[in-house]
Amino acid sequence: MEWLGTTDYDLAREVLQRGVAAIFVVAFLSTLQQFPALLGERGLLPVPRFLEYAYARKQPTIFRWHYSDRMLRLVCAGGIGVGLALVVGVPQLGPAWVPTLCFLVLWGLYLSVVTMGQTFYGFGWESLLLEAGFIVAWLGSSETATPIPVIWFLRWLVFRLEFGAGMIKLRGDRSWRDLTALYYHHETQPMPGPLSRQAHLLPKPLHRLEVLGNHFAQLVVPWLLFAPQPVASAAAAVIVLTQLWLVVTGNFAWLNWLTIVLAFAAIDDATVHALIAAWPAGAGPEGMPIWFGVPVLAVTALLVALSWFPARNLVAKRQLMNASFNRWHLVNAYGAFGSVTQTRYEIIVEGTDAEFPDESADWRAYEFPGKPGDPRRIPRQFAPYHLRLDWLMWFLALGSPDTGWFDAFLRRLLEADPRTLRLLRVDPFHGERPRWVRATVWHYRFTSREEKRRTGLVWMRESLGEAYPPRRLRAG
Repeated sequence: MEWLGTTDYDLAREVLQRGVAAIFVVAFLSTLQQFPALLGERGLLPVPRFLEYAYARKQPTIFRWHYSDRMLRLVCAGGIGVGLALVVGVPQLGPAWVPTLCFLVLWGLYLSVVTMGQTFYGFGWESLLLEAGFIVAWLGSSETATPIPVIWFLRWLVFRLEFGAGMIKLRGDRSWRDLTALYYHHETQPMPGPLSRQAHLLPKPLHRLEVLGNHFAQLVVPWLLFAPQPVASAAAAVIVLTQLWLVVTGNFAWLNWLTIVLAFAAIDDATVHALIAAWPAGAGPEGMPIWFGVPVLAVTALLVALSWFPARNLVAKRQLMNASFNRWHLVNAYGAFGSVTQTRYEIIVEGTDAEFPDESADWRAYEFPGKPGDPRRIPRQFAPYHLRLDWLMWFLALGSPDTGWFDAFLRRLLEADPRTLRLLRVDPFHGERPRWVRATVWHYRFTSREEKRRTGLVWMRESLGEAYPPRRLRAG
């Protein structure tokens, strides 16, 4: 089946397979370190309790019959091991079915985690990783040519990801249409990075150019991914550059990193060879065995059929953002920041060991690794690692009605639960139990250059009162 394969995308296959596998390693590492405290047997939203619902038991997960924290750790260890093997490139040296099997194992194991993850795994990049892993599974190995249908479907994935995000912005917040969105976004995004303040302080005309550049990159450039070479490669390069700017100015878990990897589906070897003469062009194996070509065609046909739903969503008046249309998280709808918040609110969690929880008490703040707290602290870079608790704290400050996990979180702080405390950067009670905890809400904004010189602060903040009144453990 020589017509089904190509020697023009050997570099793309290497980057796609190793890059997606690397993101899986990060995802499983994040799960290993956070899942037991968030969703484990004594987690904030315990999976065993979730499995009592008929809906949960119908999900495609190996945990549907039984869950334990030990089993979860074994799943993560297995995923990390298989992912690292793919990053190194060992399975790619064998027959085409070997890397296919490895990626399907990663997809299946992580699907088992995501479907049990409830609100802590309700992010669009979870579905993006699952879809990418399933598609990349069919790229074959170094013994076969790169399957053309898979390369084209990966471009369709990048198109949905970028164009969907662009359309959700135009249909959503007016600030995207009047070019003012980035007056606010760098300051109010969920988890700012080390350079977010500098980006926020850029002149407003540059912010307007940023928005125009974003619209061009998301609404025009994705169409060029399907153009002849080298236009498609140039379009991919634009996407890579814009995603790198997002990496520098924010913390969006692995969303930007995975998009960069997937964009390589449009970069051919001839273009790379023209820029880097040492890179060989068209030097890979030719042809594809029928035993691998037939499944590739069958899977492509399935994915094309499933594309009806996200394609219809792109032109719908009420476009869905980050939606899956099947339990397997294949061929999803994507999009982010359809609206931009213009004011930053932060929930600060505090505890005291005073007998009475009034303002005379010594209230000490718990600090999170990523979200703003101490106004002197420069935001850190965590992406592509995903701090799930920090992200949900951002949604909580926006008034999210999903608060069951937070009530459980406050109870764990009162118990000084070691697993929960390990999710934090600072435990002001050093492992001991506070007598009371509460949550206050604050208005945060970046300091100006003059304010920074005068005070040394990164954030200026103003108290807006209590969000959750003091509570303590009930006797017995």
